[in-house]
Amino acid sequence: MTILASRRHFLTSSIAAAATATAATSDPTAAAHEQPALGPVLRLGLMTWNLANDWDLDTIIANCTETQFEHVELRTTHAHGVEVTLSKAERGAVRKRFEDAGIKLSLASGFAYHWPDPQQLRENIEGTKEYTLLAEDLGAIGIRVFPNALLADQGIPEQQTINQIAKAAAEVATFAADHGVEIRLSNHGRGTNRVSVIRRILDAADCEHLAMNWNCDATDVEEPGFEANFNSVKDRIRNLHLHDLTNTEYPYRKLFSLLRQHNYRGYCDAEVQPSAEPLQFMRYYRALFLALQNAI
Repeated sequence: MTILASRRHFLTSSIAAAATATAATSDPTAAAHEQPALGPVLRLGLMTWNLANDWDLDTIIANCTETQFEHVELRTTHAHGVEVTLSKAERGAVRKRFEDAGIKLSLASGFAYHWPDPQQLRENIEGTKEYTLLAEDLGAIGIRVFPNALLADQGIPEQQTINQIAKAAAEVATFAADHGVEIRLSNHGRGTNRVSVIRRILDAADCEHLAMNWNCDATDVEEPGFEANFNSVKDRIRNLHLHDLTNTEYPYRKLFSLLRQHNYRGYCDAEVQPSAEPLQFMRYYRALFLALQNAI
């Protein structure tokens, strides 16, 4: 699909969603009977994977300010260079830049806890702790981490891997809590992309500090159903990764309704493909984000 065609499709979807929202609220009495009162309007952020992976910090801050994105989740290894190698002074300078811009900050790591090799597992745990100290110095709210696979195909029982992930995640989440940082486990990976598996990991971890990053995965709609899956983890969701909001196979409008009913206070970060016209794309994305939650 060409950029122009994509833009037209995005606008058409936005207008249609806004029209639907207007029609649904034209009769306040009817609307009151259809759904519970909604909580605060959701807040949009940017996950720098793909769209912003080649932007420096100046570009990230300028573009998010221009398009009213309120939060940035910096992905490690990208062009902005916010890594554990930064000195204390450099970390302080990055923190000040985001604070001065009024943009909240989180980090996204590639650390995962499914590795069957004990040394590799320990490296990921200790790496997360080092990254946590970076997050603390930056004033970042939290860090995304991965489960990141079930290994039954390698002869390792599913529950064994779940228990291992849970133990590692609980260790890093407890460490991070002492430094004022959240650890957010994403429903991502082979088998670990399912909400039901994340629920089992959270139960096995038995750690009040361990949170979840809801990843808007296609499997979210599987049995026992989207709302049941959401409700099973709703108290642990601290961040979201959104993708293509024009994808009608994913129930974004239902998700936004559930989040607002639950008074969700975190951010919803756009994890989307690059665009030749990023500012225009970000403006369209925010417009549709607001329309889908009946906020415009």
